Amino acid sequence: MFVAKSLNAEHKDLIHDVAFDFYGRRMATCSSDQSVKIWDLNEDREWVCTASWKTHCGSVWKVTWAHPEFGQIIATCSFDRTAAIWEESVSDSGRGIHSTWIKRAGLVDSRTSVTDIKFAPKIQGLQLATCSAGGVVRIYEAPDVMNLNQWSPQYEINCKLQCSCISWNPSPSRLHAPLIAVGSDDPNTSSGPKVFIYEFSANTHKWNRVDSLVSISDPVHDLAFAPNLGRSYHLLGIATKDVRVVTLRPVKQESAQSQGSSMSFEVRQAGQFDDHNSTVWRVCWNATGTILASSGDDGCVRLWKANYLDIWRCISTMRGDTVENVAEADSSGGSTQQMGTASTGQHTARYFKLAPTAHPAHLQWH
Repeated sequence: MFVAKSLNAEHKDLIHDVAFDFYGRRMATCSSDQSVKIWDLNEDREWVCTASWKTHCGSVWKVTWAHPEFGQIIATCSFDRTAAIWEESVSDSGRGIHSTWIKRAGLVDSRTSVTDIKFAPKIQGLQLATCSAGGVVRIYEAPDVMNLNQWSPQYEINCKLQCSCISWNPSPSRLHAPLIAVGSDDPNTSSGPKVFIYEFSANTHKWNRVDSLVSISDPVHDLAFAPNLGRSYHLLGIATKDVRVVTLRPVKQESAQSQGSSMSFEVRQAGQFDDHNSTVWRVCWNATGTILASSGDDGCVRLWKANYLDIWRCISTMRGDTVENVAEADSSGGSTQQMGTASTGQHTARYFKLAPTAHPAHLQWH
């Protein structure tokens, strides 16, 4: 059972992104009011704003958290053509603990709006990828994690189409070469595929395009690799005019793998859903990579999960005032529905949490 609560974010303009930290107890929001707010979950399970400051001279498109192993670090990107790295500094003034967020570095290489920014998986060190409306993906690295003032440009990828979103493959295994998926929101449907897959070659120290998803020619607003905890293939969720779930299955032969050549993939569309009946703006996976959440212009958040036949279905729909849980369909395709109602406040930023349960089996989606 999901419980919906309303949170007055008190931003003065449109909120573009909401990001949770690794443990889900801290949250960052960014807005066209050029500010970022940090929210902490207190002992009463309420979100409290603990920091708010102006970060850029233009709309802030995205905010993202680094892995906590590197400290309390966030990165932001903006319409002002820059990206920035911020670190929390905690001090005890005798009247209590006080925290401030200090700008450690500004990345000013882009000549166009920086549309997305993502930290690399922890296994790859403190790396940061940005993409821009000019069609360029840039990857930076902090050579010394104790000195965040220095970020060295490592790689530059020209995608030849304006970029809207990026995603690292979060596989924890060193057996998988690093992958980056790049999406384009170019409105010209005749310009070709809008999703590109890049793989890092350890031999040439370059990022090579290994695949393009030709089935997707509509503007892409967001995409996300699912965490891989043992699957032999990769899952990619894509937000475009509908929700897409794509599987990327490596087909490279062992003899070719020993020579360090690029991986090739068998691409299969595992699901395509137009339940939102509107543009889909965000997709996000749970920690195990089994449930995909999507949000769209219909004002709903929908959860998607595959059954034992690997058929993807919507298992829950969350609105501001109702939560509709759909039991997993059986092999014949039948399903049941349950309706739940929760109280709401102002129509501002919302977050969702799971209600307490005595046993995992009580959760229909588990």
